[in-house]
Amino acid sequence: MTATQDVQNVPESWAAALGPALTTPETRRLGGWLKAEEAAGKRIYPPRGTRLRALELTPLDAVRVVILGQDPYHGPGQAHGLSFSVQEGVKVPPSLVNIYKELATDCGVKAPGHGNLEHWAKQGVLLLNNALTVEEGQAGSHQKKGWEAITDAAVAAVAAKAEPCVFMLWGSHARKKALNVQGLAESHHLVLTAPHPSPLSAHSGFFGCRHFSRANAFLRENGRGAIDW
Repeated sequence: MTATQDVQNVPESWAAALGPALTTPETRRLGGWLKAEEAAGKRIYPPRGTRLRALELTPLDAVRVVILGQDPYHGPGQAHGLSFSVQEGVKVPPSLVNIYKELATDCGVKAPGHGNLEHWAKQGVLLLNNALTVEEGQAGSHQKKGWEAITDAAVAAVAAKAEPCVFMLWGSHARKKALNVQGLAESHHLVLTAPHPSPLSAHSGFFGCRHFSRANAFLRENGRGAIDW
């Protein structure tokens, strides 16, 4: 799969919603830019074929919860297309350690011993980063390169759903991205905000936010079923 195909091969369930975003000048340039970066010897994460993994594992009609990240992990073997998630066998990153701590306090769920969150994604938890690629060792290096048109459209598509969903917005970046969607804050969806779970801010209000139990209570009340965290 080429870098251009990575950008354009949007899963069928998302194709109509994201189609206009794929025709923007920024998005059209993105595939070529990624190809040039790779040709220059730069290592890009996650690997080709996994960059739209969040959309593949969580079809639009199945979304119940949205958790937004900023960009993929930039260390070797970490990123695999889902925000906050790493492959099994990779050390659990500090932010995810704190997510697991809050989940244990909130819902009594024991940390699984790995950082792979695919079981959340397959239940309708959209684990979406703002930018879907990053250069090795260079956090934020692919911000404002074209991915935002696609990921903004994905967030807007969920906001437009008739079925009530939960937006779990951790940190100012996630809040700004989601709440830029017109009408989301006043919508039928549940919008939960808290500081980012990183070690720098988790003690400022992420711990104790109880987002996981609050999300499940809302989903049950609206007949959408709880997430097995």
